[in-house]
Amino acid sequence: MALNHTHDAGAKSWIDTANIEGTDFPIQNLPYAVFRRTGSPEPFRGGVAIGDQVLDMAALSARQLLDGLALDAARAAALPALNDFFALGGAAWRALRHAVFALLRGDAPAATVHAVRECLVPQAEVEYTVPARIGDYTDFYTSIDHALNISRLMNPDGDVTPNFRWIPTAYHGRVSTIGVSGQRFHRPMGQTMAPGAKAPTYHACARLDYELELGVWVGEGNATGEPIPLERAEEHIFGICLLNDWSARDIQFWEMAPLGPFLAKNFATTISPWIVTMEALAPYRQAWTRPANEPQPLGYLEGPSNRESGAIDIRLEVWLESEKARNEKSGPSRLSRTSFKHQYWSVAQMVAHHTVGGCSLNPGDLFGSGTISGPGPGEAGAIIELTRAAQSPVTLANGEERGFLEDGDAVLLRGWCEKPGHARIGFGESRGTVLPARG
Repeated sequence: MALNHTHDAGAKSWIDTANIEGTDFPIQNLPYAVFRRTGSPEPFRGGVAIGDQVLDMAALSARQLLDGLALDAARAAALPALNDFFALGGAAWRALRHAVFALLRGDAPAATVHAVRECLVPQAEVEYTVPARIGDYTDFYTSIDHALNISRLMNPDGDVTPNFRWIPTAYHGRVSTIGVSGQRFHRPMGQTMAPGAKAPTYHACARLDYELELGVWVGEGNATGEPIPLERAEEHIFGICLLNDWSARDIQFWEMAPLGPFLAKNFATTISPWIVTMEALAPYRQAWTRPANEPQPLGYLEGPSNRESGAIDIRLEVWLESEKARNEKSGPSRLSRTSFKHQYWSVAQMVAHHTVGGCSLNPGDLFGSGTISGPGPGEAGAIIELTRAAQSPVTLANGEERGFLEDGDAVLLRGWCEKPGHARIGFGESRGTVLPARG
C-alpha cells in the first residue's frame, strides 16, 4: 500500500492531546471501535480515536460534513457493529479515513472545528464492546520461535512438527467467549492427566497461561469455492487489534490428541477495542523473509508483494498486575517485549491458505495470529515459555514470583508502531483478569 498525506509525520490535529509525544492515537492513526457512554442506555455505535477523544460516527454522519462514499462509510460505521462498514471494502475505508483526517487536521476551518467538536466524547467516559458480529474465529500457530520453545520444553533437541514449515496451521476457536478489554473470567475447570497416573482427574486449571497475539479483522469476504490469491489477500483485511488467547496448559496437554485444543482455549479470549487499519500500518511494513536453509513456500503462498512488505513491525509488550500490586497501587510488571515482524507466516499467507480449499470468509470474521514470540531472551509470548513451565519463575517488581497465572492476576497487552520519519501509532490495551474457579 502506497503512503499518502495521512501518513505525514508533520501533520497535527486541532485536538491537542493527539499531538502529545507518545500518544497511541495521533491523527496518523485513526483506529475504529464500538462504544457508548459508560452506563448509559445509548446504543453502541462506531467511533474513531483521536488523542483522548472518540469521534462519534453517528453524530458525525448526522451533520453536513461528509458526502459521497465517505458519508456512506460513516453511516455504516455508525451502526452497533462494524460488519456493514467492513463489507464496503477498501475504497470506502480510504474515503472515510481521508475525510476524517481532513476534519481533524490543524488547518481545518473554524466552522468545521466547531461542528466536529460537538461529535467528540472523552475516552475516559466511554465503555466498549466487541466491534463486530464475529461469525467465525480462527486461531493460527505461526511463530517458529514459540513453536520451538514449546517443543524444547519436552525435548531439548526437539523441533517443530513437519507441517509447520510448510503451512500456516490453525484451529477453529469459540466466538461466544471473546470479550473486549476489561474482560474478567473464572479459572476454567477440566480434566488433566498427571505423569504416571492411570486415570485423569477433574479440577481447576493449575497451569493458566496467556498468549500474546494479534487479532486480524476480515473486511470484504469471498464467495464459497473462490480462493483469495496471495497477491490480493490484504484487500480482504480491514485492520488489526491486540488479542490474548488465554490457555489452560494442563488441560490442553491432556486433551490435544487427536483433534487439538478444546476446553483449554474456549473459556476466554480478550481483544483490545481499537482496530488499527491496514492503511495506518503502511509505513511500518518490512520485507518478509524465509532463511535460505528453510523450506520455501509453495507457489500459492509465494509472491513478490509478500516478499517486499509482508512483515509488519508491530512492537508488543506483556505486563502483569497481581492483585497485591493492584491493592498497593504499585503498578504492573513488564514480562516480555517482542515484535510481530518475526512471525514465520504473514497475514496475507494466513488469508490465502485459509481460503485455498474453497472456504468463504465473511466481514467481521476474526483471525488470531498465533502466539508471537521473538528469537531473543525476554521475547516469549507466553508464560510457559518465559518460565520454562514454572521451572524458572519470573520475579515481579514487588517481589512476587510467577510460574503460571494466579487468581487476581491481570494481564495487559500493549502494542505500537514507530519508525524514524513517521509518527508513533498505538493499539491501546487488552486487559483481562483471572477470577477464582467456580468448581
